[in-house]
Amino acid sequence: MMNFEKVFAKIGERGTDAIAEELLRDIKTEYGRVPLIFERMAERPEILISHLLYKGAVVETSQLEPKMIELISLAVGAALKCSHCVEYHMQAATAKGATRAEILEVILIAGLLANSAVLADAYRVVNGSEPCPSCDLNGPDFEKTCFND
Repeated sequence: MMNFEKVFAKIGERGTDAIAEELLRDIKTEYGRVPLIFERMAERPEILISHLLYKGAVVETSQLEPKMIELISLAVGAALKCSHCVEYHMQAATAKGATRAEILEVILIAGLLANSAVLADAYRVVNGSEPCPSCDLNGPDFEKTCFND
């Protein structure tokens, strides 16, 4: 379990730049590379450190197994169309014991849900459940061209 007091004491002793460099080395050792997002965050060490502390707190207090957390992260990355996220979390999931079949399964589920979200959002607009932005922008006297009426 992460000991925040020790982490904060280490930051106070060594400074944010040194801690950020150490965190990046640890990530590279564990996963073989450092994601670009972490490299950019490290340009402002406070951002990287706070992000990784938050991530660590979520993961370390989770009731889910590490492999499951990585599979969920992979699925979310796939649904968000983040190829770098998919690559990173696929590698991490594999390192934590995920099989190719499990990886393909979560990608299939992510695609199913992402597709459903697109359809649900569009159908709400078509059915008038949501305000039509183009009609609202054109004002009450403008001829409406949407299906809300």
